[in-house]
Amino acid sequence: MSELGNPAMKVGILGFGGLGQAAARVLAPRQEMSWVAAADQKGYIYDPAGLDADRCIAVYRDRGSVGYLEPQGHLSQDSIQDLIERSNAEGYFLALPNLPNTFMADVARKFARSGWRGVLVDALKRTSAMEQMLALKDELQAAGITYMTGCGATPGLLTAAAAIAAQSYAEIHSVKITFGVGIANWEAYRATIREDIAHMPGYDVERARAMSDAEVEALLDKTNGILALENMEHADDLMLELAGICSRDRVTVGGVVDTRNPKKPLSTNVQVTGRTFEGKTSTHTFTLGDETSMAANVCGPAFGYLKAGISLHRRGMYGVLTAAEVMPQFVR
Repeated sequence: MSELGNPAMKVGILGFGGLGQAAARVLAPRQEMSWVAAADQKGYIYDPAGLDADRCIAVYRDRGSVGYLEPQGHLSQDSIQDLIERSNAEGYFLALPNLPNTFMADVARKFARSGWRGVLVDALKRTSAMEQMLALKDELQAAGITYMTGCGATPGLLTAAAAIAAQSYAEIHSVKITFGVGIANWEAYRATIREDIAHMPGYDVERARAMSDAEVEALLDKTNGILALENMEHADDLMLELAGICSRDRVTVGGVVDTRNPKKPLSTNVQVTGRTFEGKTSTHTFTLGDETSMAANVCGPAFGYLKAGISLHRRGMYGVLTAAEVMPQFVR
């Protein structure tokens, strides 16, 4: 039971790499949500009474899949489909790498065609990937699924902050999102780093996906572990355009990722510049604390949006929504 006396929302995590493991830790102390299900490439785990994050992470790191955890784990060649059929989770956080660029949309279709009804939340990055998700709006709505897209840090937390900051202005001139990410070891977030590499000049999603770990290591050796990213294809632009804030060409996203140091190379922030109704030009800046990790800034909002999505789903609101359209609800 949650501290409010209502049954805890039963939720699952798809993907159990660095982000999925962090998501499990984020949920561990929360009373309003009970983590009951997870899937990785080789297996899945389900326990309606709730899962222990430390045990699941230990098994995954030792043996490569939560499917090896006894007695709740199961090895599977189609772990997501098998978990959908066996779990009663009301919502899932898709902590999955979007490699290839169609992967998240394929997962959404799998849920829609399975007969499952509930809430899905992703932390998609690319504009083109989100356009695929929006194209599924009618199919997901007909399936009784509430899909929350772009609900991480950027897109997500910073996009929502920009949407709120924009209210001071009559016209938005620009939205500039700059992020700094520090991680001690890139191998803890292999898929995330590959997605970032895909944004670099001379790379794309398929090339980054095909790179071996040794090739990634060689690239990072050349850059001293630093990935400098500019004018990224980031769905913040699409989300703010859909929300009526500004046209997508006024939104820019870039940042620096240090793959060898947990200290952020620069402070993550969003700057919203606009003209007030009095005719004055000004800039709002929202800066994230340097002590908050990428995982904290992605997983926290994702579950806040999952809670909001569950509230909407229970009221019969289905289809696709973005983080700029709905306020997240804090998970206690």
